[in-house]
Amino acid sequence: MRRPDDRWARTGDRHWRGGVRLATGCATLFGATALLVDWDAGSLSPLRALLWLGMTAALFTVLFPARVTAGAGWLAVRGPWRRRMVRTDALTAVRRYGDVSAHLVLRDAYGNRLELDPRVLASNPLIWHELDTGARRSVERGTLLQGADLMDRLGHSIDEETVRAVLKASGLS
Repeated sequence: MRRPDDRWARTGDRHWRGGVRLATGCATLFGATALLVDWDAGSLSPLRALLWLGMTAALFTVLFPARVTAGAGWLAVRGPWRRRMVRTDALTAVRRYGDVSAHLVLRDAYGNRLELDPRVLASNPLIWHELDTGARRSVERGTLLQGADLMDRLGHSIDEETVRAVLKASGLS
């Protein structure tokens, strides 16, 4: 059981494995289709097969979802090449970029920076709770100078989505 003061307890994106399966399926389908079409055309050679496998690996890398985890006072995003982490209880700025494919950029007092898809927060209430709790601590300490209003708007938006989902699941909507 998780204790509230346990700094090593963490929660992760519950949809990450599904994203990995989707990336694997799409890349595999692309690679198999490319190899079969090339083989059927009679133009498949070892060099072309290597090229198709390389393109399949590149597609998998592009589609591979970032893994988001959070704990008391921290949030981490691990992509295919590196891991980024910020202290949520020492945030200095929270910004939102883009409309269609929006992403949040978080910066902390230690110079760390990470980018995050806000849909991950909406679909993972525990990650949102850890980020929101840390951001509130940052406001109390006076370190969060940009983005406190954005966090409030994001919180209201996530709360509305959660209420809609609960009503729909219960059959009241």
